[in-house]
Amino acid sequence: MSDFGLPYNERLRSFGAVRRLFESGRGGFVYPFRYVVYAEPDSGFSAEVLFSVPKKNHKRANVRNLLRRRTKEAYRLNKALLHGCGKSASVDMALIYSSKEVVDYKTIEYAVRRILSSVAADL
Repeated sequence: MSDFGLPYNERLRSFGAVRRLFESGRGGFVYPFRYVVYAEPDSGFSAEVLFSVPKKNHKRANVRNLLRRRTKEAYRLNKALLHGCGKSASVDMALIYSSKEVVDYKTIEYAVRRILSSVAADL
């Protein structure tokens, strides 16, 4: 049985790690997300993720919180795709919601699943 939690140590929170991610990471776009990934090979497997919904696109905090919660839930349920790849790497990832409209959970989950499977294939 896989662990479906999202503990505190799986969240990207170090300022240095965030800076390294955005300076050296590679990115892409899967509607409605822009994502940035930085993988450091041969350091034992660990995955840390950062979720962002910019205030520029969604002014109301309740909408930003809704989208962030949906994204976290989709990641939490599908992170086994990333953990199950069997590679030894430290992965830092940022998921940035970049659509101006609020999409349903199904669309968010599909996008997160595509992002995780492409990241796992590239490791």
